[in-house]
Amino acid sequence: MVGRLLERYALSMEEVDLRAEPCVQREIPLPSRRRRPVDGCVPAIARFCDCKVWLARDDEGCRYVFFGFEPDTALATYLFAVIERAMHQEGQVFRTRNPALRGTELRGAAARFAHGMAGRLAERIEAMHAAREAAIAALRPTGTALTVVKHSVVEEAFRASKVRLVSSRGAEVRQDSAYHEGYAAGGRVNLNRPVGSTVRDLLEP
Repeated sequence: MVGRLLERYALSMEEVDLRAEPCVQREIPLPSRRRRPVDGCVPAIARFCDCKVWLARDDEGCRYVFFGFEPDTALATYLFAVIERAMHQEGQVFRTRNPALRGTELRGAAARFAHGMAGRLAERIEAMHAAREAAIAALRPTGTALTVVKHSVVEEAFRASKVRLVSSRGAEVRQDSAYHEGYAAGGRVNLNRPVGSTVRDLLEP
């Protein structure tokens, strides 16, 4: 459903509209400075929603910042919320299903489960992105050209913002049974809630 909204948004605009569209920043506050498994989904979310994204750290704490057109950043934060809630709920189910695990062993297994889930969700979002780009190109002859213009507008606005980014590497994760359980759980998350539902329904994975 998010993909169809983005298609409709892109196809309803002309090049002159795209070039006049302002870019905005939308922030997602994070509970701590520690990296979390859900971080593995963030680059895929940004690509899917045609946004730039970075992790900002300062005296006020940590937050993800999505940069792009207003509808795109709104959809990026919505998709992040759906995934974060799904990962929390599935993580609780995993812990309940493995009562023999305790302490450090439980924390490690739960983390690998979450990393597996994030990996699968990122794959699904990347596939959705590829399908959406193909659909835009097929539905309207100028769809591909508009997508190029849209990306260039975001790039130009980002350069003008003078934000400097540095890359970071994620930690290596052992792909054991807990990881594969998480990977399977990531394939079950419903990313297609109807937009006409209530806000509560939208955030139910």
